[in-house]
Amino acid sequence: MGVSTTGRALLIVDLQHDFGDPAGSLYVQGAAGVLDAVLALIHRARAAGDLVAWSQDWHPSETPHFVTQGGVWPVHCVAGTPGAELLPAAEGARHPDDILIRKGVAGEDGYSAFSVRDPRTGEVRATGLAETLKARGVNTVTICGLATDWCVKASALDALAAGFSVELPTSASAGVELQPGDTAAARAEIAAAGGVLC
Repeated sequence: MGVSTTGRALLIVDLQHDFGDPAGSLYVQGAAGVLDAVLALIHRARAAGDLVAWSQDWHPSETPHFVTQGGVWPVHCVAGTPGAELLPAAEGARHPDDILIRKGVAGEDGYSAFSVRDPRTGEVRATGLAETLKARGVNTVTICGLATDWCVKASALDALAAGFSVELPTSASAGVELQPGDTAAARAEIAAAGGVLC
């Protein structure tokens, strides 16, 4: 993995079966509609020489993140299962030299690609992504993927807090929408924090 000659990185958040496939346990409505936009962003990033990074939820089978143990989410993206794998088109676009962050591996809430939170103690721990990007000359991060109102939002807010400029192509992410308007609210929150919607 090299240094970014452009100062830019593309972060693709959680394009996994359980989120992006209608048969997935936590399917995001509209996921299919963002895939082509994400693939176009990957092509553009590679052509420009930007770094490319991916995040994956990678949970243990038992975690307080899941509703079965007191959390709010159905069981999803259990490490090593088909549901945790990237969608085929995403896996086909991933290069072995790309940065890969797996989050929630020790049972944490793994919303952001930049940090995880212990659901019992509230302790927040960095994933190392911010340090990796900075060490490779990145100052601007374009963020896309699933889902706008959870993991994309958390990643964008953490990136801004870490000092990166953040761009959010709205056609390249979709929201869970637990409540109507959650996606619009997430975009507004990102913009209010200094992110650029494009």
